[in-house]
Amino acid sequence: MELSQAELVDDLRHYLPEHSVLETLTMLADRFPGKAIFSTSFGLEDQIISHFIFEHNLPIRVFTLDTGRNFQETYSTWNKTLLRYGQPIEVFAPVTASVEALMLQKGPNSFYESIDNRKECCYIRKVEPLGRALAGQHVWVTGIRAEQSANRQHMERAEWDAGHQLVKVHPLFDWTWEQCVAYAQQNGIPVNPLHQKGFVSIGCAPCTRAIQPGEDFRAGRWWWEEAAAKECGLHSTAETEHQGLDPVVEQLPS
Repeated sequence: MELSQAELVDDLRHYLPEHSVLETLTMLADRFPGKAIFSTSFGLEDQIISHFIFEHNLPIRVFTLDTGRNFQETYSTWNKTLLRYGQPIEVFAPVTASVEALMLQKGPNSFYESIDNRKECCYIRKVEPLGRALAGQHVWVTGIRAEQSANRQHMERAEWDAGHQLVKVHPLFDWTWEQCVAYAQQNGIPVNPLHQKGFVSIGCAPCTRAIQPGEDFRAGRWWWEEAAAKECGLHSTAETEHQGLDPVVEQLPS
């Protein structure tokens, strides 16, 4: 029996709470052969999902966005992950001409000057490369957790992303930070050393700081802006209602 993509999202929302992370990833790999992809920024949550994929040789492509402004600690974690698992991580970088034009017109730190400038930089360095990475895919796996921010608490475990025309799935959605830390320690997963310095959400070096006790998980991102603006555009289309979608996927297993 085939499902429309709207029905698929609803089916996934019932399926995910009843199944483990490994079961979820295995099911996605089986149901969407060659069309399931995972994005990693080498933070704790992403390292855990990479571990599941690599340890069990799941046919889910893993990729990262190299914005050109990452922390050295992030590059170090990237390298350690390659050494630990011996599995490929695809790389998508911004278009060189776009970066050069931005730097020529506005300099290297224009993102501090206004929200519009910051979103322009995010678009060039992250959003546009992400679009290329997701082109032609059916499922996008992420490391999003509800606990990460007030905005993300209102998200669902599975969503239709109208902007990229695919389903997004968040296998760790209900995990706590403490659960993530314990799992990484128990399984010898390479962890970004920035986490030990108070960084919980890690992005580009100029735009990320450590958080203080009691602060929101996302407080360290674009800390000079109002809290409501603290998304870069990567996840801005996920909550669009599913409309006019074609039946493409078979019924999920129970």
